[in-house]
Amino acid sequence: MLLTIALLMTILLNVWTIANSFFLPNLQKETAVKDRPKVSLLVPLRDEIEHVTELIRCLKAITYANVEFILLDDHSEDGTYEALLNETSNDPRFIIIQGHPLPEGWNGKVHACHQLSQHASGDYYLFLDADARVSPSIIERSLATLQKRKASMLSGFPHYPNHHVLSHLLVPLQHMVVFLHLPLAVANFTRLPAFTAACGIFIFIERKAYDAIGGHQAVKGSLVEDVHIAREVKKHGFSMILCNITDGVVSYMYDSSKETWEGFKKNIYTGIGRSPVMVVFLTSLYIGLFLFPFALGVYGIVSGQTAYFLPFLLTVTFKMYVDARTRHPLWLSWLLPFSAALLIALLFASMMVHLRGKSYQWKGRSYE
Repeated sequence: MLLTIALLMTILLNVWTIANSFFLPNLQKETAVKDRPKVSLLVPLRDEIEHVTELIRCLKAITYANVEFILLDDHSEDGTYEALLNETSNDPRFIIIQGHPLPEGWNGKVHACHQLSQHASGDYYLFLDADARVSPSIIERSLATLQKRKASMLSGFPHYPNHHVLSHLLVPLQHMVVFLHLPLAVANFTRLPAFTAACGIFIFIERKAYDAIGGHQAVKGSLVEDVHIAREVKKHGFSMILCNITDGVVSYMYDSSKETWEGFKKNIYTGIGRSPVMVVFLTSLYIGLFLFPFALGVYGIVSGQTAYFLPFLLTVTFKMYVDARTRHPLWLSWLLPFSAALLIALLFASMMVHLRGKSYQWKGRSYE
């Protein structure tokens, strides 16, 4: 009976994921864009000196002509501002600004993005994280996708070339969560705010829609401002599309396993609405889908009953499909039980910070 249940669950897992993935479009390959609107590419930086040189080199390679680059140093203490000035001194497309002190009630990155928007003059804004690298044609491809889909906002989760144990196990799960939990047909073909996702590493938005929702000021205290901006866009009657951007955007998201843990802990509980019920539900789901088949597989190996290994193999094929679509190493799929266990631990660790009335810590700042 247990084997039958596990087989049914993991078969359905694969069928759902493959079917759901058909509604996650890739960015357009062609770069023909109507009217060539002006784009403001906006990057907030806080203590990002190790990324400055490669970031600027990447931005300088962008082929879209009607673009301005505005980069904001948010009170860095590692020489980021001076490095930005040095790397961009001979390119008039770049504007380097220094951020104002963080006001009460604002998230640091949200405030930085708000200031960037106040200096921007484009018809579209592209908010990009300092650890991201984009292909030279990324603006043309994104605009072509928006125009084809008649959307006002585009976002997606980039490819993550990880170099640390926890980042290998956790960061690619962002793609898995989208394929597993988000009905992409509803997310991409309706304006229902509850069904959406976005990634703050890469947000491409029409200025008209951005202004209509009140910009970043409308989500000033949010720790998951990317999702909340996407919801506001839909609430105001605009279309938002989530795309597979992994062939055009790369993100070196975390520099260490410790930073990976702290970054996920800061966001994960807020991302599920700070709901203990959701923590219990997701824990039960991940135990049932990923840890239970793994336990059966171990039992099958020990007992010599190879049929018990099949549900685990089906979880591997599920993760392998997701990793293949998002350009991650296929060997990661065999470690899915460990990734799921870490994700469960993070859910509880993040929840306990909130329940104990403590603050989340990130880059020298505290967040409630």
